[in-house]
Amino acid sequence: MAGTAGTPGTPRVLRAMNDRAALDLLLEHGPLSRTRIGKLTGLSKPTASQLLARLEAAGLVRVTGTSEGRPGPSAQLYAVNPAAAYAAGLDVTPDRLRAAVADLTGQTVGEFELPTPGRRPTQPVVQQVTAALDGAVKAAGLTRDDVHRLVIGTPGAFDPSTGRLRYAAHLPGWHSPALLDELAAALPMPLEYENDVNLVAVAEQRIGAARGHDDFVLLWNQEGLGAALVLGGRLHRGWTGGAGEVGFLPVPGAPLVRQVTRANSGGYQELAGAQVLPRLARELGIDDIPEGPYTEVAAELLARVADSGADPQRRLLTTYATGVATGLASLVSVLDPELVVLSGGALASGGERLLALVQAELADLAASRPRLVLGDVTEHPVLRGALESALATTRDEVFDTSR
Repeated sequence: MAGTAGTPGTPRVLRAMNDRAALDLLLEHGPLSRTRIGKLTGLSKPTASQLLARLEAAGLVRVTGTSEGRPGPSAQLYAVNPAAAYAAGLDVTPDRLRAAVADLTGQTVGEFELPTPGRRPTQPVVQQVTAALDGAVKAAGLTRDDVHRLVIGTPGAFDPSTGRLRYAAHLPGWHSPALLDELAAALPMPLEYENDVNLVAVAEQRIGAARGHDDFVLLWNQEGLGAALVLGGRLHRGWTGGAGEVGFLPVPGAPLVRQVTRANSGGYQELAGAQVLPRLARELGIDDIPEGPYTEVAAELLARVADSGADPQRRLLTTYATGVATGLASLVSVLDPELVVLSGGALASGGERLLALVQAELADLAASRPRLVLGDVTEHPVLRGALESALATTRDEVFDTSR
C-alpha cells in the first residue's frame, strides 16, 4: 500500500499502514481469514501472514476459530482482541450520571447509573464522576487503570479560554473554574469533554443514520432543544463551544426576548421545544393530556397523534412540524447541509408522519433542500457517542504499530 503524501514510504511506516488497514477491516467485518485479509488489503499471502503474526504478538488480534470445513492454518479466523484496551463514556444530566465501559471492538461491557436528584448536589461533582465510573468499571470486571480514556458528555460546553461550563445553568455543581483540574487529578486516564448533542451526532455519524455523510445537521429535542453541526466530517463547536445552541435562536412566530440565557425563554424553543406540545394540545381542544415530565408528555402526545387521523391530532402534528421547520430553515439557509437528522424523544415519537410534514414545510421555507431522516441511535445516544469518541482516539493510539 502506498504511503500518504508527505510521509516517507519506509518499511516501518508501510507496515504500520498495512497493520491499521487490517485492524480496521477486522473491526468492520468481524473475524476474517488471512486469505480474506490478503484479498481485502491487496497484500500477498506471505505478507498477510507476517502482518497477522505481528499483530497477534502485539496482543491486538487473536485467533477465534476456523472457517467451516477448511482445516489448516490458512482457515484460521482472526479478530481484534477486545481486551487490548478499554474506553469509557459518561452522560451527565441534572437528574443522573450514566457511565459505561466498552472494549476495543465497541462492545459495552459494563454500565452504571448514579441518580443525582435535586438542585443542590449531596456529593461534589468529582465524587459523582468517580462513583459513576467506578460503578461501570466494576460491572465490567475491570479496574480504573484498565480504562484507556474517558469522554464526558454534558449539556452546554466548557469554554476553552476559561474552563468554565457555559450554556448549562441547570446543571448544579459543574460551574467551578477548578473543576477540570480536579477531575484530571482524581482520574488516572486522559479526559475529554464534549457537548451532549455533539456526542449524539458522533454516534449517528459512526454507527447511525449519518454514517458516510460529512456535512449534516442533527436537531435534538429532549430535555432541551439543540443542534450539532458536522462540516467537512468534523464537529463545528464555535469559538466558545456554543455552536448549535439553537434553543434561543430568534425565529418568526416566537417572542423576541433579550438576555435570553437569563430569561430562559423565547426563540426557537418556544416553537419546537418539547415543553410547547402540552400547550398546543390544549389550544387545539385535546383534553386527554398525560401527566409527568414534559419530555415524556411530549413524546406520548406525538406518538398518539402520529397514529391518529382525528382532526385535532392532525392539526397538532402539522402545527408542531411547522415550528420545527421554521428554525431548521435558518440553519439550512446558512449551512446548506447534505442531511438533517431529527433525534431525541420528542422528534422520534412523531415518527415518519412528523418527518414527512417537516420535510414538506422545509421545502417551502428554504431554498436548500437537504434530506431529512430520523436518528438510528435511540438507546442512550449521548452515552453511545461518548463511547464512540473515546474509542476513536483509543484505537488511534493502540493501533499505532509504528512506535
